[in-house]
Parts: sequence; structure tokens; C-alpha cells
Amino acid sequence: MGSTVCGFLKQNNIIFLRFFTILVLSCIPDGTNLCSNPSFDTPTIPPHSSSSSIPSSLKTLTLDGYFSFENLKHAAKDFGNICHYLPIAVLHPKSVSDISSTIKHILYMSSVTKLTVAARGRGHSLQGQAQAYQGVVINMESLDRPSMYIENGEVPYVDVSGSELWINILHETLKYGLSPKSWTDYLHLTVGGTLSNAGISGQAFRHGPQIDNVYQLEVVTGRGEVVTCSDKENADLFYGVLGGLGQFGIITRARISLGPAEKMVKWIKVLYSEFSTFSNDQEHLISSNNSFDYIEGFVMINRTGLLNNWRSSFNPKDPIQASQFSSDGKILYCLEMVKYFNPEKIDVLNQDIEKLLSELNYIPSTLFLSEVSYVEFLDRVHLSEIKLRSKGLWEVPHPWLNLLIPKSRILDFAEGVFGNIVKDNNNGPILIYPVNKAKWNNRTSMVTPDEDIIYLVAFLSSALPGTDGLEHIMTQNQHILDFCAKAQLGAKQYLPHYHTQDEWQAHFGTQWETFVQRKSAYDPLAILAPGQRIFQKAISIT
Repeated sequence: MGSTVCGFLKQNNIIFLRFFTILVLSCIPDGTNLCSNPSFDTPTIPPHSSSSSIPSSLKTLTLDGYFSFENLKHAAKDFGNICHYLPIAVLHPKSVSDISSTIKHILYMSSVTKLTVAARGRGHSLQGQAQAYQGVVINMESLDRPSMYIENGEVPYVDVSGSELWINILHETLKYGLSPKSWTDYLHLTVGGTLSNAGISGQAFRHGPQIDNVYQLEVVTGRGEVVTCSDKENADLFYGVLGGLGQFGIITRARISLGPAEKMVKWIKVLYSEFSTFSNDQEHLISSNNSFDYIEGFVMINRTGLLNNWRSSFNPKDPIQASQFSSDGKILYCLEMVKYFNPEKIDVLNQDIEKLLSELNYIPSTLFLSEVSYVEFLDRVHLSEIKLRSKGLWEVPHPWLNLLIPKSRILDFAEGVFGNIVKDNNNGPILIYPVNKAKWNNRTSMVTPDEDIIYLVAFLSSALPGTDGLEHIMTQNQHILDFCAKAQLGAKQYLPHYHTQDEWQAHFGTQWETFVQRKSAYDPLAILAPGQRIFQKAISIT
């Protein structure tokens, strides 16, 4: 427990113990699953006491921004499009003090209401995590964003608003020949949103997730305090907030590590028919000192015409051999690799790639290559988004399931799930790739299996019209979770979603006590991030 909490205990021991007992008892969710019902019904939760007075009370606040109390449906919707919890108000802050003042006011009202607060960036949560039923949603996009400050000296970094989008950071830092080191696959997300989870992509094996590439944060805690924190200052809060699922504070500013940026990328795809060969090659690449800059993988189940689809963007190394390859009816595994480069060093790059590829055991006829700009590669998912939006297929339910599997059990997972529980991936891609935890900081709130190498496995399903429905996909997800539990694989959910506190405690394991201690220190009445359903708001003791 941090020094702040210890001091509080010494000074207020008896009061704290009474309060903490009430808090723990009030923080046990009732186990009701409020948003797995595909009918999207509004949950039948009793309204707050004196709820009719809440809007009037909020209107008394002097703010740079403003509250809205009508037409709030947008705040009850997210990318998952499964949970829809209507708030009582939406705050459109212009300044950090707007957020601080609102939280302090809600604390002041806590003796008469269970009002909660959720910070919402671009609304890319999957299960209502950024929603607050009968609470206040903070629209972080309305926060004024000071100009990015870029330090391009010996230790380069960028200072940005927590509401800034990663795509904007990319464009701005590239003006200095720099960019963040670690990314997510999709860049149209806010800094605060990804840092509250982890931020994992194909660069994580080399640089760790995004939360391990942050020097400093500005946070508004559940007490309404605006706190600057780092590894050297308020370190307990700093590491708690990183990967903390929004439970300890709202990120309003971040100082992010930068590195040199190249201009182009060589983008390579190859296929495997045996999972063990595929995983061995992936593990070899992430363990090599000289390797690719980005490594991910995909599972292809019952896909036809696969290589023909690649030809629109990639060129086969051997067109004749590629034309003779058939993927019909097979389970195949795609290894995707990228090497960054500047055009003047293309000869050296090609030699490096040839050497790396010679160490792998992929199907020779399936080697496909492409060259694109650094920006085009990193922003590749946005191009798919534009196409799906044009067809009205972006805002459909997305019952995604993301898992972290220890290396020692990944073969068991693959044998039990691919082709058995999951018989095709027509509803969306299945990602699978390893990361080396030696690059990860174990002081953050992020929870992973206890092995040096772990695999991210992501079932990125969409309930598209004319395909298997939402209920089918969610049932399949549950079967995968049940298999992991029965086989005792030691899996952990990434972007976790649970219904009871017992499940959350099992998820955090030995970190649960620290998590609860941090909650009591920085958000003692459990005001923040109610959509995670880890704690329920406590009524203050008067």
C-alpha cells in the first residue's frame, strides 16, 4: 500500500476500519448480468434516491464547459453495441478543472445519491465499460487539447492531452522524425482509453505495451484531486492508473516515450499448416536480437481463395507456386511480419529480411510481400473502417473476446479451440501472437499469466447481418472460456469483463489486495468507471 494510505491509516485507524468494512460490503455486485442479453433491454435497476434533484444540483456548478441532460443515447452506446446504459447527464468539459469540480460535487452529494462517473473517449469499449447507468458520463473529446509538446533531445517524448487520438500523435511526431514505440492495431482511440487498459499490438514483444512507454501522467482521482504522477512522484497512483481500467483516476495528460521513425515498411505474410511450427517460428522471432519490428499472426479456418484475396495488396514471391496453392478446408496459420526502413537503405533491408526468412519453416509458395508507407501501415485498420461504414457494417454488435494464454499451454488451447469450438472465422479475424514479458513492467495494474512468454488470442467477431447472430457468438465465447477454465490453462482476459467480484478477484489473483487498497486510497466511494462492474458505489458515512 502507498505511503498516502498508510498515513491515513495511522491518523484515522478506527474511522477507516469502520468505513472500509462498509465499503467492502457495499462493493459486492449482485451477480446479475446486465448486458449479455441480446435484446439490449434497459437494466431494471432502481433509480437513485432524490434522482429528480440531481440535474438541478449539477446545474449549480460553475464550469468552463457544460452539462447536457437530454438526447443522451450516444453516451449509452459503444463499439461493442451490446450494452446500453442511459446516464442522467453528460459533462462536456473544456478544462481539467471541470472534471475535478464535477467529481468533488458528486462526492459532496454522496450522502443522498449513488451517482457515479464514467470517462468516455471514442466509445470503443465492448461491454459498457465507459457507460454509467443513471450516472454522469464525461465526454473527454470535448476537453480542450493544448498543443502537443514534443521534446526531441536525448530522451524524446511528447506531452499530450488524455483525450488526444493516437493517429494525431503519429502525424505530429513524424514532423520531428519520431513516433511512439508501441501501438494498438487501431489508432483512432484516445490516449486515456488505451492507457487505462494496456495497448497491445505487434510491437509489444520488443517495446512492451503502451502502458510501459509512459513517463508521466496527470490524473483526476475519485476524490476530485488533480495529481501529477510518475515513477518518481506519486508512483503508486502512476502504476495503479496504468492498466487500471479507470478505477483510480481519469487520465487528463500523458508524457509518452518516443523513438526514431522510419518512412517505409516491408510488409510480409506467410502461411503454415501446423500450429506447432507456426508458434515455434513466432517464438523464435520475438526472442531474436535482430528481428522484425512487428510480429502478429492469424488463424484461418475454412477459408477459400485466401491467397487470391492477398493479391490486391501483396505480391507473391513466386506467382506460379502461389497460384497452385489451395487453402480449401484447411486450418491455416498466417504469420505477419513488418520491417521498418528508409528507402536509401533498401539493399541492407532486403539482406536482413532474406536472412530472417531463411530461419523460418513456412509453406514456401505462400510468401507474399508489399511495401507501404509507415503511416499507411500503422493506420491500416482505419481503411477497413471506412469501407465497412460505407456499407453500414461498422456499427454492428462486436462481441470480442481477448485472452492471454501462457506459452506452456498454447498448444492445448489451439487443439481444443480451433476447429472444435470455433469451426470458422467468417464473423471476423482471429489474432494470435506471442509477446515477451521481459519487456513489461510488473508494477502496473495490468494482469497477465505468470510466464515469460504469453500469447494474445483475440476473437474479433462481428454480428453481421446474414451471419451467425450475436447470441451464437456470445455462446461460442463462453464455450472458449469454459474450456480454458476446465483445462486450467491459466488464461487471463484482456479488456476483461466479469459479472461478480469473486470473478474479478480470481482475475487479479495475488494483485487483488493491492487493487482494493488503491481503490480505497484514490476512489474510496467507488465513483469512477462503474461500467467495469468491479465495485459498487458506497454511501459516505456522515
